[in-house]
Amino acid sequence: MDEATHPNMVRKWRRWHEFSQSELAEKAGVSRQTIANIEKGNYSPSVHLALDIARALGKTVEELFGDEQEQQ
Repeated sequence: MDEATHPNMVRKWRRWHEFSQSELAEKAGVSRQTIANIEKGNYSPSVHLALDIARALGKTVEELFGDEQEQQ
């Protein structure tokens, strides 16, 4: 599986916080479409954006974007 389609946990934690895609996008300073594409695995965020999303969700970058093997 290539990097652009690597699964991530953004959708799970966004929903857990009861944020809409638009709300998370506003907190991270990006468009709703960017969040949608990250959740679908169609877009890999920059390190800066990954940090902003992680902060907004109260998680680490590794928890959101890390390899499943690393999280076990």
